[in-house]
Amino acid sequence: MSESLRLAEGEYRFAALVWANEPLPSGRLVQLAADALGWKKSTTYTVLKKLCERGILQNEGGVVTARVKQDAVQRQTSAAVVERTFGGSLPRFVAAFLNEKPISAGEAAEIRALLDAAQQREDTP
Repeated sequence: MSESLRLAEGEYRFAALVWANEPLPSGRLVQLAADALGWKKSTTYTVLKKLCERGILQNEGGVVTARVKQDAVQRQTSAAVVERTFGGSLPRFVAAFLNEKPISAGEAAEIRALLDAAQQREDTP
């Protein structure tokens, strides 16, 4: 996984505020971070600067937007968990998850549809 897309829990929650509200005046982001995360203005601007330097967010003219979409971060994070914890084995990951939590018939159907779509992409030259 690209190191720049690896977000700590607080960074992810902060970026999620941007993803959910962009484009976002930086002053409004300060208020959202105070309300949702309990952060002070200085903390908000420190984390914002760090995520801008890493290319995750941008702050142009006092308006904050994402340069990297949430689903890209989620995909990379998920892949890193599977690689690190299950040696890259998706079946081992799914088995571990299913042993801990029952799923509904609807969830099972949704998972089957995802698997079918992934297999079709693999089978298409």
